[in-house]
Amino acid sequence: MAATSYYRRLRDLREDHDKTQAEVAAYLGMQQPQYYRYERGFRDVPTDVLIALARLYATSVDYLLGLTDELRPYPPAKL
Repeated sequence: MAATSYYRRLRDLREDHDKTQAEVAAYLGMQQPQYYRYERGFRDVPTDVLIALARLYATSVDYLLGLTDELRPYPPAKL
């Protein structure tokens, strides 16, 4: 997956979960225009935001970044 395609994956996941940009932005504790810039690829998405999005969509950061096409998150590590 091309680097710019991961921004599209963010949008697709949001739409698949029937959420608006404003709803996702509120979940992340930011304003909608800031989230819009992430989704459009105008700004790099910080690691903490990627982690929060992975939790919101019950997936992995690797999936968000296009490193895997496996939507399900990895099993939790056994300590």
